[in-house]
Amino acid sequence: MSRKSGIIMHIASLSGEYGIGTFGESAYRFADFLKEAGQSYWQILPLGHTGYGDSPYQAFSAFAGNPYFIDLEKLMSEGLLEKDDLVGIDFGSNAGEVDYGKLFKERFKVLKKAYFHFKQQPGQEIAAFRKENAAWLEDYALYMAVKHEMGLKSWQEWEPTIKKREAEAMAKYKKELKEEIDYWVFIQFMFFKQWGALKAYVNSLGIEIIGDIPIYVAADSSDTWANTELFQLDENKNPIVVAGCPPDAFSSTGQLWGNPIYNWDYLEETQYNWWIERLKASLKLYDVIRIDHFRGFEAYWEVPYGEATAEKGKWVKGPGMKLFEVIQKELGHIKVIAEDLGYLTQEVIDFRNQTGYPGMKVLQFAFDTREESDYLPHNYIKNCIVYTGTHDNDTVMGWFNTTGLKSDVEYAKKYLKCDEKEGYHWGFIRGAWSSTGNVAIAQMQDFLGLGNEARMNLPSTLGTNWKWRIQRGVLTENLANQIYELTKLYGRLKEEDE
Repeated sequence: MSRKSGIIMHIASLSGEYGIGTFGESAYRFADFLKEAGQSYWQILPLGHTGYGDSPYQAFSAFAGNPYFIDLEKLMSEGLLEKDDLVGIDFGSNAGEVDYGKLFKERFKVLKKAYFHFKQQPGQEIAAFRKENAAWLEDYALYMAVKHEMGLKSWQEWEPTIKKREAEAMAKYKKELKEEIDYWVFIQFMFFKQWGALKAYVNSLGIEIIGDIPIYVAADSSDTWANTELFQLDENKNPIVVAGCPPDAFSSTGQLWGNPIYNWDYLEETQYNWWIERLKASLKLYDVIRIDHFRGFEAYWEVPYGEATAEKGKWVKGPGMKLFEVIQKELGHIKVIAEDLGYLTQEVIDFRNQTGYPGMKVLQFAFDTREESDYLPHNYIKNCIVYTGTHDNDTVMGWFNTTGLKSDVEYAKKYLKCDEKEGYHWGFIRGAWSSTGNVAIAQMQDFLGLGNEARMNLPSTLGTNWKWRIQRGVLTENLANQIYELTKLYGRLKEEDE
């Protein structure tokens, strides 16, 4: 990856009607803004179908897309919805944040109406989509249909015959729930159709999409239900061990994610085929893949199932280069960003270097007055991606205003030569953009100078995350010009913009 820059902006955070950002007009206008600002990358958070807690890192499928991102205006333009279909529906009253409770209650009613209109306009396009994606789509659609039939319970709590996918039960539910299954296929058809059109537009502007995929899948997902042999589960299909990370700066008891851990021996026996298919699917969606918790391929934190915290876990060796040698053989060179944050051993560093993938440097981690930090820009190598902060960090202004150690704040001011007049957030961004790292990226919230109220996620908490949405009218020409000039000054413009 050559010397460029980009902006993190989750699809959900775009402005617009109907309660959440979508693949609609605001997405296209944001792409135009990136172009005007001289940016080469649009980084997004995972696009998966979110479940309980609304985290994009806990999805019902590693392949399916989030129904919330389907743009209703586009459905209207195709004759699949009428304005009257949206009258009186409450998608949330605060344009500045997502109300997931109201979305869950109302959005699917509207999409069901679109589905019934679509059924009256049958064509072969959806049949081709269904055939092309059959390897994951049929299991996902059946899983979602049965899940709703079972009152949204986790598949581990389903009636035993369908929980264990016994042939007679599978046939029974496929027949009885055919209409619902076809509805979920339609949802995915519209998701991929709209995303494909948006991505083509973004790419036409010379901008690449950086997509974010979690290393693990959710316990309650079509992936675990349909492929139990891929995971460490007991005879009752419950996890034996689950994923997390040890106590760290984010959490004194560690983070207990609860995801089932892969049966890496079985995956190796099958030539890592599931991972190959997952990456193939991701490469259709994104130009660059950021793999979350990349260090888990070298060694992962394994916690016994049933523990209340992640404290009693242990490190277990992962597949390492064996997996990535197969990926190289099957897929050739692919663009990957290795999320290598957290506790890093020399083995992890050596493993990342062996893959050749760039790791991450987060500027907010740099200013610890107690010790010299690898995250200070003067310690960077070129083959890295420099972030002011990620979705798990506070915004830059939030960090300045709420961080406990004032000495760290003063250190940052002195090192970055930033002041209140310029705006501390611009000093941080300048620190990333001026660094030697090949790619520099900041959250949109940081360019806007927003505080703690705009934070995307506070790890190990539920109910307040993933809600921030950008206000209309803030993506001004002046802001685009300011970002463009900074990008030009530090040699990060695309060649055609220079």
